[in-house]
Amino acid sequence: MEGTGSYGYALCTLLRSRGVHVVEVSRPSRKNRRNRGKADLSDAESAARAFLGGEVTAKPCGNDASVAMIRSLRIPREALVNQRTQAINQLRALIVTAPAELRESLAGLTAKQLIERVAHFRVGSVTSPAEASRFAMRQLGRHVLHIDVQVEDLDRQLDPLVAGRAPELLAIYGVGVELASNLLVAWDNAHRIRSEAAFASLCGVAPVPASSGKTSRHRLSRGGDRIAKPRPLANRPDADADG
Repeated sequence: MEGTGSYGYALCTLLRSRGVHVVEVSRPSRKNRRNRGKADLSDAESAARAFLGGEVTAKPCGNDASVAMIRSLRIPREALVNQRTQAINQLRALIVTAPAELRESLAGLTAKQLIERVAHFRVGSVTSPAEASRFAMRQLGRHVLHIDVQVEDLDRQLDPLVAGRAPELLAIYGVGVELASNLLVAWDNAHRIRSEAAFASLCGVAPVPASSGKTSRHRLSRGGDRIAKPRPLANRPDADADG
């Protein structure tokens, strides 16, 4: 099946509940689609040939109810965090082009201090470039504060779900709810991780050969879930000198 984590999720869940062995297949390559066109029958034939040829072995994500809830809550959370970053970048861009007096009054502030300062700007009618900048900054600052409230609401729902599903994971030094939820979603089906190589590929940190002629080298895989990449534990208080 293709798209077992999206459009094919319901069918995949039904088939697996009936004892049917399901294998996930990637979509056909863009090159083949350009050369041969797009049709459901040809896509199904390509998927069948890939499976029979042993090229497809990936198992679909699991159907754990707790992980499914965590996955659903993470979608809006990630979107909100991206919006927050974008708004802060736009705010800093406004400061660069703001009048000198306003720009100097905001110099040296941390992101949190900056947001709090501009969100409480008092602006009347916009009659000058400085007032326009202050008004725009205030809107962005309030937008960021509103996003923070929404993220906190999502975290209040995520915290008990993650703690109830993987308390032993949260007990590890350096692993919080954010990282634990990433790992739970990425490892929803533990059978997908057959070896250290499979784990590296899943996290998008597997070395891929990129040699040509006399040059022998590797590059980092561009696939997988880079968010699930394990963090270094060099700062652990119980780590020895050798790491």
